[in-house]
Amino acid sequence: MTQHGKRYRTARSAVNREVTYSPLEAIRILKDAPAAKFDETVEVHVRLGLNVRHADQQLRGTLMLPHGTGKEQRVAVFAEGDKAREAEEAGADIVGSADLAKRVEEGFTDFDVAIATPDQMGNVGKLGRVLGPRGLMPNPKTGTVTFDVTKAVRDAKAGKLEYRTDRGANVHVAIGKKSFDEKALLENYATLVEEIVRAKPAAAKGRYVESITVTSTMGPGIHVDPTRLRDIAEEIEEAEAVPA
Repeated sequence: MTQHGKRYRTARSAVNREVTYSPLEAIRILKDAPAAKFDETVEVHVRLGLNVRHADQQLRGTLMLPHGTGKEQRVAVFAEGDKAREAEEAGADIVGSADLAKRVEEGFTDFDVAIATPDQMGNVGKLGRVLGPRGLMPNPKTGTVTFDVTKAVRDAKAGKLEYRTDRGANVHVAIGKKSFDEKALLENYATLVEEIVRAKPAAAKGRYVESITVTSTMGPGIHVDPTRLRDIAEEIEEAEAVPA
């Protein structure tokens, strides 16, 4: 059995696992927990009532959080010639073509976002076994296979996120750092929830959002009321009125 430290046990004691909290209550509990020695990432885990074995019930898309995630994104671009120069000028961290594909095949994955021009998919297509499990495979549906590399790189650097359901129909997204103020975390949370509700597959049946959990890197999970999907704006006003 895993033995948790005193800091975790103290944080855990403030959470009633039988209660589902409002988004603001959950964020306040998370922020009030004893601090770790680093700025923890705040994550949201959403369990959806989807049967992801059916293609028409899989969820995948992108979103921009109003306050970003607090993490600097390392961006790799597969491009040649003028498009490679555009990527470098836009701020890409790694740019290459067949040479970059070879590095990735050999295990190099020191980046958070991969972008490719369409003519590079011959090189990138064979990297699915390396990039796919890490959620790094360029995809035209998420804007990461494009000739407009300048926009793609700038969006990625600005914090554009990709979300998708896993095999258990769960979506996992980082919405910021524990050092963010309540209002920023709440607005990021609201943006994510609104996007997931907006993207509900037409084929979905029954209850869509089954559960939502908020947590930090070293903290316990805090269950959020999954029915509180459309009145979050009022909680944002409260967070603004009462400083954290």
